[in-house]
Amino acid sequence: MTISLDPFFAATADSFLGDFHPSIQTALQTHYYDKTHGRTAEWDQALAALPQTTLSNVDFSQPRVTLALPDGGPSNIDQQQLQNQLMAFKPWRKGPWHYLGIDIDTEWRSDWKWQRIQPHISNLQGRNILDIGTGNGYFLYQMLGAGANMAIGIDPTRIFLYQFHCAQRLLPPNGAHLLPLRSEHLPAFAAFDTVFCLGVLYHRRSPIDHIQELMSYLRPGGELVLETLVVPGDEYTILVPEDRYAKMANVWFLPSPAALENLLRRAGFKDVRTVDVNKTSINEQQATKWMTFHSLEQFLDPNDPELTAEGYPAPRRATLIATKP
Repeated sequence: MTISLDPFFAATADSFLGDFHPSIQTALQTHYYDKTHGRTAEWDQALAALPQTTLSNVDFSQPRVTLALPDGGPSNIDQQQLQNQLMAFKPWRKGPWHYLGIDIDTEWRSDWKWQRIQPHISNLQGRNILDIGTGNGYFLYQMLGAGANMAIGIDPTRIFLYQFHCAQRLLPPNGAHLLPLRSEHLPAFAAFDTVFCLGVLYHRRSPIDHIQELMSYLRPGGELVLETLVVPGDEYTILVPEDRYAKMANVWFLPSPAALENLLRRAGFKDVRTVDVNKTSINEQQATKWMTFHSLEQFLDPNDPELTAEGYPAPRRATLIATKP
């Protein structure tokens, strides 16, 4: 079986997304329902075995997404069994989470990124948000915690959809939804108040096309929040790795913040500004028992942490904000 996305269509039927349901359904049929994954049966079994209860008074304003019974209990949940069930969904990359007594320490301290970004973005109260490359939906809950009306996440990775539904099965109906699609599968909504694109641009072969794609989802006056890998330099500096970057094969394009500002303006955005530049530390991105593969420490030059294993500048990330005219 596959996870049903009917709740998304039911929840958004009377919203502006209702007009786009046919095209979204077609994309899901082609890119989700008609495709299989070798671990689906394993994930289905693990998801079905998780405790099912409806939590109330969940507070999404905390850095750790906390799914806990009132006052932490009472509960007859076997904690070791629950941890083993959640481990079936490794690797857990974005977080952290607290799940019915289990702390899930993910590869990324995504709360640190959110704390860097949030002071610079528009008030999210009542806004409809699209999050491209959402991963397991950690940021969707942060957006709801900041007052968003609806937060739609886009990510094609199946295991992230299951991680998201580990949380959703405990929650009452809410404004977070994850669609297992790529951004290019979406219609040009031209209706979202805010579009987030965190950690995606450097994976795209054609960055200008992707930036224009992001603009197509925004209403006039809507805000783009773009975070991506950058390199030091002036407005003319762009690094195209010869092969891999930090041992990643799918990195195509690393501009300086100034060069990226130019690209956003060239694509038609206004009020473009860089609001944060941060060098990624091994405390923010690291292997844990919930993500046991290599992480940042193994991607750097062992003799010089200012360089990647290939000799390029070590990862740093910039957040830029821009407005659609």
